[in-house]
Amino acid sequence: MKSCQAAGERFFRVYHKHCVKPDKDTLFNLLNSTHGLNDKVRKATGGHFFGCNEFIALKALRNLFHHEVELVNEVRIIPVEKLPLLSTDSPFLCLVPRDLVLQSFAQLERKRRVHEEGIIRSTLKWYGNVVNINPCLFNFAVHVFEKLKTLGVQVGGDEYAEFQASYEFEDETGHSHFIAGDIICHAGSVEQVLAVAFENVI
Repeated sequence: MKSCQAAGERFFRVYHKHCVKPDKDTLFNLLNSTHGLNDKVRKATGGHFFGCNEFIALKALRNLFHHEVELVNEVRIIPVEKLPLLSTDSPFLCLVPRDLVLQSFAQLERKRRVHEEGIIRSTLKWYGNVVNINPCLFNFAVHVFEKLKTLGVQVGGDEYAEFQASYEFEDETGHSHFIAGDIICHAGSVEQVLAVAFENVI
């Protein structure tokens, strides 16, 4: 169980870093952390995240980036405050080229490919030639918190405690723990604004 606890602490530590100061390294580490956490949870408790749509989507991207690390350099992370024409319920966007997400489908297990491809298409946020995966990351963290709590895994660390406090505050105030992740454009189309923003970020 200790390895499961350690994996949980690492997940929330990496997730916190990605929320506070996101970049390609924090994204790569977070995707790897989701994979490692699932392994540790399964071995220690028999539980897993295979029934979680967000995990299915993140697992596909993690496997793609794991085998072709350089592809993570094609991801663009953009603070919403730098896009005044847009509004959403997340402080930043994590944009992956559409072609990369489609490429990740090829690495899905053949017997589950059709099913999981459908899950990924419906779980991620598609806008023309880019896909915003940040809502998926955010909502998966909620699933992780709830799963570990249900399994009785005692997770420590300041980052976990901060997440727990936020979760409990949402309970007390009647707010949803999950975000919709939809983007509203105040002028023009979301696809056009994101396409320009994606090309302008290095």
